[in-house]
Amino acid sequence: MTELGPDAWPPAPIRTERLVLRQPQARDRTAFIELHASPQVHTYLGDPRPREELERTVPEMSRPRPGLFVIDLDAAMIGMVKLDRHDTESPGHVRPDVGKTELGYLFLPQAWGHGYATEACTAALDWFAHTHPREPVVLRTQTANKRSMHLATRLGFTEVERFKDYGAEQWLGVWPSITPSD
Repeated sequence: MTELGPDAWPPAPIRTERLVLRQPQARDRTAFIELHASPQVHTYLGDPRPREELERTVPEMSRPRPGLFVIDLDAAMIGMVKLDRHDTESPGHVRPDVGKTELGYLFLPQAWGHGYATEACTAALDWFAHTHPREPVVLRTQTANKRSMHLATRLGFTEVERFKDYGAEQWLGVWPSITPSD
């Protein structure tokens, strides 16, 4: 399987010890707006989007998007994890020779420091390894983002290269997808 299409999408939510990874729902709209409007969340991602613009443009009903997991804690969205496909036409620094799927994540500031990102990203990567055996995953982050660099190490990403983009040093790492039989 090469795409993150509907046929690869989990038929049921993924449950971890404390979290549920699931498809977006209408009730997540407020949290999505908060994630994209938060200056704290966007410290290393560029400027947040204006809340007023998000209120106008974020739909009331979320549509399913293969590769996007909402992270649920006690029936409330605390963040999201996504596995996005990239190709040579994708914006930013991509290396299809290293991996075509990129792990991304955003968590609300009140969810930081509790291990939720590690737990959620591990579950998403495990799902990916089962549905896309032996396909690597890449992760890009600013080297100044110490939390993200630490998470990349905990998840098992290894450095491929460092490069300058968006006026800052960036880090590109790769995670080897394996299956339980390996």
